[in-house]
Order: sequence, then C-alpha cells, then structure tokens
Amino acid sequence: MTLSLSPAPEDDLARVHQQLEQGVLAEAMGFDYLWLTEHNFTGECSYADPIPFAGALAARTSRVRLGFAVIQMALHHPVRLAVQLAVLDNLSRGRLEVGVGRGTSYNEYEYVGYGLRSDDSHERMEEAVAVLTGAWTQEPFVHEGKFYSVRLPAVRPRPVQRPHPPLWRSVISVESLEESGRAGLPVMMSRVPDARIPERLAIYRKGLEAGGHDAATQRRLLGEASVWRFLYVADSQAQAEDDVHEATLHYREHMHHVRQAFNPSDFRVKAAAVNPWMDAAVSHPDGVRFVLETGALYGTAARVAEQVAALRDLGLGHVMCQASWGGLAHDKAVASLKRFGEHVIPRFL
Repeated sequence: MTLSLSPAPEDDLARVHQQLEQGVLAEAMGFDYLWLTEHNFTGECSYADPIPFAGALAARTSRVRLGFAVIQMALHHPVRLAVQLAVLDNLSRGRLEVGVGRGTSYNEYEYVGYGLRSDDSHERMEEAVAVLTGAWTQEPFVHEGKFYSVRLPAVRPRPVQRPHPPLWRSVISVESLEESGRAGLPVMMSRVPDARIPERLAIYRKGLEAGGHDAATQRRLLGEASVWRFLYVADSQAQAEDDVHEATLHYREHMHHVRQAFNPSDFRVKAAAVNPWMDAAVSHPDGVRFVLETGALYGTAARVAEQVAALRDLGLGHVMCQASWGGLAHDKAVASLKRFGEHVIPRFL
C-alpha cells in the first residue's frame, strides 16, 4: 500500500518518484499486492491519480498484484475507466485488482472539484459499477440509466483476466459488509480495531451464506478479507514510537486543516464514518493515540510479527500495510520495508 503525503507543491516530483521506488522495493521484499489510493487537490496522496501511477508500476514490476484501494467511482466516467483499466490489465499481464468505492467520506472538496456533491455518490457508484462490468463483458454494450447513457461496440483491448479483473468493495458499515458477502465480492475494511474483527468477519460470513456461495468460495473470500494498518518497523521500540507519533501527528494536522479550509460549510460526515481519528472535535493527541492503538503495526520486527500473528489468529488472511504516511521520511520508510521483508514476512511463509 502506498499513500504518501506531499506537504507542498515543490515536494511533489520527489514524492512521486519515492513512491515508485517504495513500490518496486515492496515487490522485492515479498509483498503480494501493491494497493494504490486516490485523493485529489491537497497532496494527501502524492500521486493523486492511481491509474497512470499503476501503469508506471506495471512497467517496473513483474509479480506483485496491482490494486486500487479505492477508485472513487463517482469521479470517473465508467466507460473511460473500463478502457483505462483494460489497458492496465494488459500492461501488467493480468495482475490488476480493482477496489471500488463511492468516493471519500470526508473530503467533500474532492467532489466539488469535479462539479459534484456526495449526496448521490452511492447511487452514482452502483450505476457506474454496472456500466464498468457491462462494458467489459458485453459486445456491443448499451446502457440507459439515471447518470449514464452509453452505446459502444466493444472495449479494446479486452482485459486479460476474464470475464474481468477482480472487483473489491471498500466497506465501512455492517450493512455494506453483508451486502458485499451476498454479492460474493472481496472486501477491504479500514482501520477496524482488532477486537471488532471477529464480529465483522461473522457479518461478512452471514452475507456469503445468504448469497448461496459454495464452501470453497466462502473460504477464499474470507481469506481475502482485509484490514488497513499503518506499518513501521524500527531497530528499537522507542525509535518506532518516536517516528510514528511524529508522522501520524503531521498527517492528522494536514488532513483536518485541508478539510476545514476546503470542505463546504453545509457538509457533514455521516455518523457511521466518524471515529476519533477522523473527528475534528477530538484533539490531535487523542486522535493520534486512538489510531496508533487500533490501526497500526509498529515496533521492532519481533513486535510487529506478534501483531501480524494476532490478526492472523483472529481469522484474517490479508493485511493492507500503509508503509508511508504523513511526515515519515523516505529513507525511514525504505528501511522499515526492508526490515519487514527480511525479518517479518519469512515468519509467515
């Protein structure tokens, strides 16, 4: 997972290329996936648009799966997206994973920048996903809907993976988790605390059973269900604590500053998406403490291995590790990735 803050425009060039370097290193260190995100306009994600960035990674890697966590579907025309992702699946020789979501739950200014508001983003996403999959699988393809009216002979090049690259859903609410299970879609959960993971997996399992999926499919999808964690491996616990606290504080200060500055005054975050990390009413020290206690893997290699093992023992088979965030220096992120690859990953092979 790569998501690096670029604090100022003059830093953008260096940060983009640092993220490429980290992605290539992650493959060499034994990571199975590189998950890219999408955030616009404020440097929260240094490369902003994950699609061309994935193309650069596809040219520099050969084994690792390339995925999106997530594409903000409300911000993309689905036919254009179908073509772009089909090209990427060809460039990567069938290594693409497509995580979809309606869009950010917190940065209303991203919708506004594209001439939209988030009020209809869920409905817009559902139609966009239907167009995306239809364009990949039907020749010719015709769609008449609320947001899109399209007619095309075929998407070329065709995706390498048939009928199309795997689709994943980003889920926050328990309702979305169960719905994804019914649909047989792999899920990406955000920073769910360890204590809540068994109940979330049980809800997902309930949806899989209700959807009538066979036992092998249920086992596969439960094994793919993932949570998102900050990752940092240091030589000592004290060094890890100092580094992650500084980086996380910087990240939170930036995140809340741009939301206060650019979100429209009438925008409110939905209650289900509010937690101490995202709640502007919570102090920075308390918000940082919350996310480091519930959404981070950090410390020495031995300590991080214990934390990963704890997630495995809760039933998870997939952890999305954000190895670069906030003000964490590039050389420290690289050293952390190397320690994780050399001393943690081998314990789980």
